[in-house]
Amino acid sequence: MTAAEPPDRVAVTCPACSPDRDTEHEVLAAGGGYATVQCRDCQHVHKEQLPGAEPVTRDVVISQDGESTTATVEAPRAETIARGEEFVVETPEAILEVRITDLQVDAETRRKRATVEDVETIWTRVVDNVAVPTTINPADGELDESHSVKVHVPGDHEFTVGERAEHGDAAFVVTGIKLRDDAVGYEFHAMDHDGDTAAAKDIARLYGRDDTPGGWTAWW
Repeated sequence: MTAAEPPDRVAVTCPACSPDRDTEHEVLAAGGGYATVQCRDCQHVHKEQLPGAEPVTRDVVISQDGESTTATVEAPRAETIARGEEFVVETPEAILEVRITDLQVDAETRRKRATVEDVETIWTRVVDNVAVPTTINPADGELDESHSVKVHVPGDHEFTVGERAEHGDAAFVVTGIKLRDDAVGYEFHAMDHDGDTAAAKDIARLYGRDDTPGGWTAWW
């Protein structure tokens, strides 16, 4: 999650000259939800919690390999979060890196971007270890004789069109990559040119040509 930029000025009490009322302060430095501020009236410098920085707890739905589990996460209420952002969440079974796929603000509404305060449920999928659906065509290229496997790799593992990949019993030359809707930083969401590269966590489906030793063809 990416925190919002702190304000340049805030209205807070000053322990030196106005302990019972808010006065304007300049923000000198900020981090971790707190700021070093300077009173504009008396120049006194002190630390204060930034408005909106107090944490709130939100439900997180975590999807992995077609199964879902739930957890909770704490974040500053004023923090803005968005689809595609990644963060770490702790479950009873493991600590997982996840990517936001949707933000549910009420029973009927989902958004791509919202403040934590407005969100009811954060929908995510696991990205530190992923299973990439892969369609492999026989060496002779007969598409109607293709078969599918799931390639299990770390989320940051890269696949490149034109390069050979070998995982378990599957060995193939990558011929195409289809990206997920939440993948960012790519010019196109379908790749088929030699050298095109994508991280496994961004891939919706891989396409390849069988390259196992003594590989099969549609006639075998």
